[in-house]
Amino acid sequence: MQAGKGKVVSFHYSLTVDGEKVESSMDGGEPLWILLGHGQLIPGLEAGLEGKSVGDVFDVEIAPEQGYGERQEGMTQRVPKKYFPQQGKGLKAGDTTVLSLKEGGSRVVVVQKVGSSVVDIDLNHPMAGKTLNFHIDVQAVRDASEEEIAHGHAHPNGDGAH
Repeated sequence: MQAGKGKVVSFHYSLTVDGEKVESSMDGGEPLWILLGHGQLIPGLEAGLEGKSVGDVFDVEIAPEQGYGERQEGMTQRVPKKYFPQQGKGLKAGDTTVLSLKEGGSRVVVVQKVGSSVVDIDLNHPMAGKTLNFHIDVQAVRDASEEEIAHGHAHPNGDGAH
């Protein structure tokens, strides 16, 4: 079976940026489970998985426009510490952290400066403007269940759990 829209794909991956390994599931980690065609992955990685089958091992290079986009100047903002986990305690310039959004959800940001009650952040994704190099090892490809399609995401091993 080949990966495509509406298929559940499980894969191990290693991500390298500028010659440095950023993250990997290949050293004993759990594979990533995704439902293709539902916006769970950056466009370049989703396109790279199209047509792949169990056992395929491949590399895909993703330019910024198919990854996290180009860096945009002027994307800084001053935010009260209360919007950060643990009220911003322990944050320092250069840290990557998660910002809780008022409308719900969250966003990955980079800390520029920490004040007594506010944090200056860069709203560009930390990987914006970077070429991403993925090494992929496809573990499973299967049809998505009706429940997975309704939920818009994969359930590992098709067990219905979230």
